[in-house]
Amino acid sequence: MSHRGNCHDNAVAESFFQLLKRERIKRRIYSTRETARSDVFDYIEMFYNPRRRHGTSNGLSPVEYERRYTQSLTGV
Repeated sequence: MSHRGNCHDNAVAESFFQLLKRERIKRRIYSTRETARSDVFDYIEMFYNPRRRHGTSNGLSPVEYERRYTQSLTGV
């Protein structure tokens, strides 16, 4: 299932979790599970989705990509 074009390939998810671990989780020690959950939520919602650019979406952040996609649907 690791060959290119396989619909069951999870390369995008693997890439995300690798970045999450490298940029956020491995740099910190969490005292509670709730603290860890809150920090991961903050990373995803405050940085990863609105600001981080992605190669799979032509250099757009996920929020910008969805905004443009929604505009293209309403323009039809």
